[in-house]
Amino acid sequence: MGFIQELKDFAAKGNAVDMAVGILVGTAFTKIVNSIVSDLLMPPLGLVIGGVDFKDLKFVLQDAAEGKPEVAILWGKFLNNLIEFAIIVLAAFIVVKVMNKIIALRISSIPGLDGVMKKQG
Repeated sequence: MGFIQELKDFAAKGNAVDMAVGILVGTAFTKIVNSIVSDLLMPPLGLVIGGVDFKDLKFVLQDAAEGKPEVAILWGKFLNNLIEFAIIVLAAFIVVKVMNKIIALRISSIPGLDGVMKKQG
């Protein structure tokens, strides 16, 4: 099974353990992921498109006037959040993949249990 297919299967799976690991890993790496996206990925990308900070990219629906605030769709911030989400999901997927391999190795080391698990799975 290819890496992309396994990632799709993981995203579609409703296993509580997989989801719990994803939440824990995502929470633990939030600051690191924010820094990777905001400080490492977006500045060079912003430079390529003309020296723009992605957090400032927006579509203004209504300019600020007469004490009323600006109304805008902040699509640059949204893009940052999407990239952060993708990194967290990938990290969770890798952790679960490693954990599943460790569990499979433990099961295969128990005599007679390996055949039982294959019949069930």
